[in-house]
Amino acid sequence: MNTAELLVRCLENEGVEYIFGVPGEENLQVLQALKQSSIQFVTTRHEQGAAFMADVYGRLTGKAGVCLSTLGPGATNLITGVADANLDRAPLVAITGQVGTDRMHIESHQYLDLVAMFAPVTQWNAQIVRPSNTSEIVRKAFKLAQTGNPGAVHIDLPENIADMEVTGKPLTRDRNGKTYAALETIQTAADAISRAERPLILVGNGAIRARASGAIMKMVDELQIPVTNTFMGKGVIPYQHPLALWSVGLQQRDFISCAIDKSDLVIAVGYDLVEYPPKKWNPDGQIPIVHVGLTPAEIDSSYMPVVEVIGDISDALEQILQRVERQSQSSYPFQAVRDEMRADYEQYRDDMAFPIKPQKLLYDLRQVMGPEDIVLSDVGAHKMWIARNYHCERPNTCLISNGFASMGIAIPGAIAAKLVNPQRKVVAVTGDGGFMMNCQELETALRLGTPFVTIIFNDGGYGLIEWKQHNYYGESAFIKFNNPDFVALAKSFGLQGYRVTSTEDFIPTLKMALEADVPAVIDCPIDYGENLLFTEKSRELACAI
Repeated sequence: MNTAELLVRCLENEGVEYIFGVPGEENLQVLQALKQSSIQFVTTRHEQGAAFMADVYGRLTGKAGVCLSTLGPGATNLITGVADANLDRAPLVAITGQVGTDRMHIESHQYLDLVAMFAPVTQWNAQIVRPSNTSEIVRKAFKLAQTGNPGAVHIDLPENIADMEVTGKPLTRDRNGKTYAALETIQTAADAISRAERPLILVGNGAIRARASGAIMKMVDELQIPVTNTFMGKGVIPYQHPLALWSVGLQQRDFISCAIDKSDLVIAVGYDLVEYPPKKWNPDGQIPIVHVGLTPAEIDSSYMPVVEVIGDISDALEQILQRVERQSQSSYPFQAVRDEMRADYEQYRDDMAFPIKPQKLLYDLRQVMGPEDIVLSDVGAHKMWIARNYHCERPNTCLISNGFASMGIAIPGAIAAKLVNPQRKVVAVTGDGGFMMNCQELETALRLGTPFVTIIFNDGGYGLIEWKQHNYYGESAFIKFNNPDFVALAKSFGLQGYRVTSTEDFIPTLKMALEADVPAVIDCPIDYGENLLFTEKSRELACAI
């Protein structure tokens, strides 16, 4: 048995189902070992796509997604998706091939110090230089990727080490039990909530990772406390729940800003500061905060909790709930905010203007998608509208790259989502800019038999940057480009391609595309004039409470 074969056995022991990657000369031994493995190797068209697939796989399953590249340019292509997983707390293990240790000390073809290069975008990384250490390195990698604050790790395997003979076996996987919050912090949190007149729950990505939706729902219902979520906390309670105040996180003021301004306590559950900086919603640090999470709060002058409740989130919330002495408040003052939000959302239901407004498209998309179906957002102006206007019934049914916010994630991510949930409808929503960054992975989707729909918000430019430029300078520059015929491009891949020519056409076109047994692409002209209109409205926002 050589080191590469032991590595693959260790991956099998960790429960790895898929490895996403691109074959290369320096990972030949690993690829050969995978031929005899239960693990399915998914050949992608670009290493970035492979990393994004592993990223979304990890986010949906809680198990580390695995991606593989060769050295040099293969590894540098991989790094964007690895960084995305790390900042979005998605468990991921990246494996790179490397030159032999016998030529690392000299200038060598395609050689880069990958351990140094991956260090800033991973929680831990290591190079296997002794074959006998392989089992320990793999076990440590998965342990660090999947526990605490999960994220990305990296293993570098030189080609001569991969081919060396070794004896050994995989190490036993941890069976970590839950950790529980200290009773003193639980009581302090309960006392703070009991005293508060206008508390608000802010839910983040950590609550989704911890599968704490049920405990949050119980607290909301019993204490009648309204709840808002970050972009990555969507679906923690159904969006139609009367105490759901939908998503916070836009860089401009919105209805939810009014609710936060008027709150006298924010109960932050599973909130990561990278999701939405506290300086945006608590700039002076005046709003008291109760922090509930698996890990302590990051240090930030605008986020200094009065108490940190550290441990299993569901148990912590249950224990706090048992100790809160608070009267139910059915006529909650934040209801006015929800009424305004709902009216704003519903006003686009019958808007048939064309090109279609982003609010209308997302309203119609919500009508077609079921509670368990999955939408993946790429990054661009459409991401802002999805965050604000696409609402969820269940956790992990709208996936948004937010910490690293990398364009190009939607199509590779949709492939992973469909592999994990083949019975659900999956839709990737992307701008025309993001679409062209990883559209080559549509061939991968066809080859794998993972049909999903890609909706392109087509405005012929980088719409989000144009929006920002107008906000800053009153004009835009360098953001326009030409597009191919997206329908013809889709058909050249062997996919279904559609072009929306009227707003009335969108829903029937989407339903037809979702019924296809191959991936489908919908080219949809979009009216991004709504971007600047929203900016104007946000400046004039008057709070009703």
